[in-house]
Amino acid sequence: MSFETVLASERVYEGRILNLRVDEIRTPTGVEALREIVENGGAVAMVALDDQQQVVLVRQYRHAVRGPVIEIPAGKLDGDEDPLDGARRELREETGLHAGRLEWLGSFYPAPAWSTEFVYLYLATDLTPGAAHLEADEAIELLHRPLSEAIEMIRSGAIVDGKTMAALLLAQQRLNS
Repeated sequence: MSFETVLASERVYEGRILNLRVDEIRTPTGVEALREIVENGGAVAMVALDDQQQVVLVRQYRHAVRGPVIEIPAGKLDGDEDPLDGARRELREETGLHAGRLEWLGSFYPAPAWSTEFVYLYLATDLTPGAAHLEADEAIELLHRPLSEAIEMIRSGAIVDGKTMAALLLAQQRLNS
């Protein structure tokens, strides 16, 4: 398989959580084109499952879609932070929960056509409660639902977040095997 060749690259925006880069490329067939790339570090997301098989979901307003979204706890990795450490940190920050066990479920690129973001998914169990440490601009409502109900929320359209859908389905598969 032939790949595109980068002829020029320019970072046109640097932000707190992402950068925007424009690459001028040449395709294997010789066509020159521009590629707009969102540079975004890694992220983690956790299916937090308690002893009663209840999943901890978070509902929060997402400005990009101008409304609330139901998700699993998640967040970006800090620099070169180990994904497992990031998962523990984000779960504690958003929910106050500490996971005695974190099991890798899978990883994926949410939008490889235009973003470098890579997401690591975990199943968090053996949970113990604690205090959440939300960022100043975060407002999160915790929801506790049976895993079967969370899966039904995907089917009904109540859960539309891709990482949440993937992680819940992977967790269900893991638990049923």
